Amino acid sequence: MFENNTKEQAAEQILSSVKEYYKKFMVKPEYKDGDRISYASRVFDEQEMMNLVDSSLEFWLTSGRYTDRFEAQLAKYLGVPFCSLVNSGSSANLCAFMALTSPLLKERQLKRGDEVITVACGFPTTVTPIIQYGAVPVFVDVTIPQYNIDVTKLEGALSDKTKAVMIAHTLGNPFDLKTVKEFCTEHNLWLIEDNCDALGSEYTIDGKTYKTGTVGDIGTSSFYPPHHMTMGEGGAVYTRDPLLHRIIRSLRDWGRDCICPSGVDNKCGHRFDKQYGELPLGYDHKYTYSHFGYNLKATDMQAAIGCAQLKKIPSFIEKRRWNWQYLYDGLKDLEDNLILPQPVEHSKPSWFGFMITCKEKADRDKLVQNLENSRIQTRALFAGNLIKHPCFDQIRGSELYRVVGDLKNTDTIMNNSFWIGVYPGMTKEMLDKMIRVICKNT
Repeated sequence: MFENNTKEQAAEQILSSVKEYYKKFMVKPEYKDGDRISYASRVFDEQEMMNLVDSSLEFWLTSGRYTDRFEAQLAKYLGVPFCSLVNSGSSANLCAFMALTSPLLKERQLKRGDEVITVACGFPTTVTPIIQYGAVPVFVDVTIPQYNIDVTKLEGALSDKTKAVMIAHTLGNPFDLKTVKEFCTEHNLWLIEDNCDALGSEYTIDGKTYKTGTVGDIGTSSFYPPHHMTMGEGGAVYTRDPLLHRIIRSLRDWGRDCICPSGVDNKCGHRFDKQYGELPLGYDHKYTYSHFGYNLKATDMQAAIGCAQLKKIPSFIEKRRWNWQYLYDGLKDLEDNLILPQPVEHSKPSWFGFMITCKEKADRDKLVQNLENSRIQTRALFAGNLIKHPCFDQIRGSELYRVVGDLKNTDTIMNNSFWIGVYPGMTKEMLDKMIRVICKNT
């Protein structure tokens, strides 16, 4: 097959075949009434597949040239200097939180027993690293119909042990970043933005517009298939702070003190001539550990897919916004029975889903069942109220977490809310079907 071909020519032949394969076998058929409507799905073309195969032909497998390219391009898109690719959004949250526990932060180091303000209405991996480290999550309520932290509860959650705030932008709707950031600045608190559901969302503070995830000290993203872009698995941690970036890279790469990437030795020129900790002078810096870290790197094949996806992000976001607005316009006459979502003031969301809360006259469970029976996929707002889940059974009522207030809205969301998709692969016909079924059964 490759007689008289150079390696480069053979690769081009393979990639050309991949392109043809995509066109023949991978293009999705047009939606027909009765087909399943997923809440989310991958949207890709031949370029993602070609990048994937191109990377695999090198057989480097771990992080490499595509990783470097992706990190640089995502950082540029977000407007931050530092970005680190990891293997999932959950790993991104783990890495972001653990960065705050580094002794390199000195008096601002977050220690066991310190408190972190958050919400129970969200995805568990925003909270899991806090609990597993031995810090104390402090749960406050959210607002409806924004489904984000109720900022009026912040002062009531504050104690002399509070060190950080770690919360997510819910379904692409930014939380009140101005108020939260001012609160953190006033009390010298770290702010981690879980941006996993909100890549591309924007928030304006004092006339300046920021991408969400870049206002706080650290932001995180997920590239799991339902998200704004996909690598299959994957995530990112980003920051403006060079020290935090150094810590994040160390934690991602086994906790090593050395900055040399995989396959590179002695980048600093001092691999064998320094003394660290209680190690002997000249101990190999490549295997000197400044943190209790992990291996959270993604593969270069994942990064290759991400590079192609990132080029599509602007069009993906615009389609998500259009789909969300179309659903809103189609359902707004039902507001006597349904609470429809509202963007937070000063924000321009990159919507992840369309949230609906049923009022007393509407039965959430019945409506959801009718949607599912019509082959329209629905989702709860993740944990609803995380504290109610079995994972809290072993610590329920203990001092390992605090609750401020009664979490009334959080419980309302748990009992009466659900969401449907707005992903960019949705067609007008699919949106019309969702509107018809909701209108018929409300």
